[in-house]
Amino acid sequence: MMILIFLLIGLISGVLSGMLGVGGGLILIPSMVLLAGFSQHMAQGISLLVIIPTALAGVWRLNKDHLIDLRLALPLAAGSVIGTLVSANFIQSLPSSQLRIIFGVFVVATGIKTLVNARKKQRVAESDE
Repeated sequence: MMILIFLLIGLISGVLSGMLGVGGGLILIPSMVLLAGFSQHMAQGISLLVIIPTALAGVWRLNKDHLIDLRLALPLAAGSVIGTLVSANFIQSLPSSQLRIIFGVFVVATGIKTLVNARKKQRVAESDE
């Protein structure tokens, strides 16, 4: 039964990732922690692993429409790898509860920033009409 739940969570995560360009971790991590009882550390590790095939599928599809600029993507990827290695070592020293709080604050802050930006764009669009 848990496999079916994870397939559904993965499907929802994949749909949102493809539609919105967001990492599946925003769905996967809370789902694994809250529904399956995984530690925050375990959920984040699994989420990072799941990103690999998800990202490859997205890259394959978007590259067909020439929407990927490797000159920009490669330095971003290099910086991301370095940052991931540093932070993956750092989080091992944090208790799961503290890591969960940090993750939650990040998700909420990202949501607020997204809403504020959307509202600003809506106002600009309305004033142009």
